[in-house]
Amino acid sequence: MLRTAILAAARSRRVERLVETAPVSRDVVRRFVAGSQTTDAMRVTRALADDGLAISLDFLGEDTERPEQAEAIRDEYLDLLGRLGADGLTPAAEVSVKLSALGMGFDEETAYQHARAICARASEVGTTVTLDMEDHTTTDANLEILAKLRGDFPTTGAVLQAYLRRTEADCRELATAGSRVRLCKGAYKEPESVAYGSRVEVDKSYVRCMNALLAGDGYPMLATHDPRLIAIAEDRLRWYDRSPDSMEFQLLYGIRPEEQRRLAADGYTVRVYVPYGNSWYGYLMRRLAERPANMGFFLRSVATRS
Repeated sequence: MLRTAILAAARSRRVERLVETAPVSRDVVRRFVAGSQTTDAMRVTRALADDGLAISLDFLGEDTERPEQAEAIRDEYLDLLGRLGADGLTPAAEVSVKLSALGMGFDEETAYQHARAICARASEVGTTVTLDMEDHTTTDANLEILAKLRGDFPTTGAVLQAYLRRTEADCRELATAGSRVRLCKGAYKEPESVAYGSRVEVDKSYVRCMNALLAGDGYPMLATHDPRLIAIAEDRLRWYDRSPDSMEFQLLYGIRPEEQRRLAADGYTVRVYVPYGNSWYGYLMRRLAERPANMGFFLRSVATRS
C-alpha cells in the first residue's frame, strides 16, 4: 500500500510542488542524484571511475511535450558525451536515455532521430547508449526503436522490467549474441492485467528472466540491490558456466555503495546508474517506491531541515 501511495504522489503536481519547495537538505537529494549540472555529473563519474566502477549517466527528464524540449535534451547528451570522451572517461561511462524525454510522446520519428544522434556521438567517443524503459504502454515502441538503432549501433542496450508479464518472453527474444539487456524490477504503477502485483511474484519473475538471459548468448546487465537476487545471480552464473566478464551488475547511485565495491572486488563489472539534472522529483519518488524503507530516511531528513 505504501508503494502505491508513493507512486500516486509521483504523479501529483501538488505533492511535487510541496516537496520541491520544502527546505530539504541537498544531502537528501544527493543521496540519489549527482547534482543539477553537467559538471556535477562529470565530478561523480570521475570519482566512481577512479574506484574501478563503470557508470551509466541519465539526464533527468521525461514526458517532453514540445520539440524544443526534446532538442535541448538531445543537445545535453551530445555535450555530455563529448566531455566524457575528452576527459578519457569512456568506455567506463555510457549514457541511459528515455525516449519520452526525446519526444516519443508526440512523435516517435523525432525520438528515433534524436536517439540516433546520441548513439552516433557515443560511438565517436568510444562508448554506447542504453534505452531506458518506461511504463508498459511504451514497451513496443521502445523495442521497435531499439531494433532500428541496433542496425547501425549494435551495442545499444535494452531495458526490460521483470514485473511485466511479457518480459520473460522478451528476454528470450533479446538474449542473442552481442545483445546488451538490463533487467530491472520496474517502478511504474501498472494494471494487474499486464504486471505482477506482489513482491514475491515480481522476484520469481526476475529469477526466470535472469535465467533466460544467462542461458542465452547476450550480455545480461542485472540491475538489482536485493541481496538474495544478487546471490542467486552469482550462483546462476556458475550454473551456466559463464565468466564474470560475460555480464554485469548495475546498482543505483547512492544505494548500497559497499555492495558495489564488494562485487567489483570479486571481479564483476559493476555499473552505477547516475542521474543528474533539475527534474529529479519523479525519479526520486520512484526510487522511494522501489524500496519504501527509503521513505523513512527522506522524511527524517525533511523534518530535521524544516
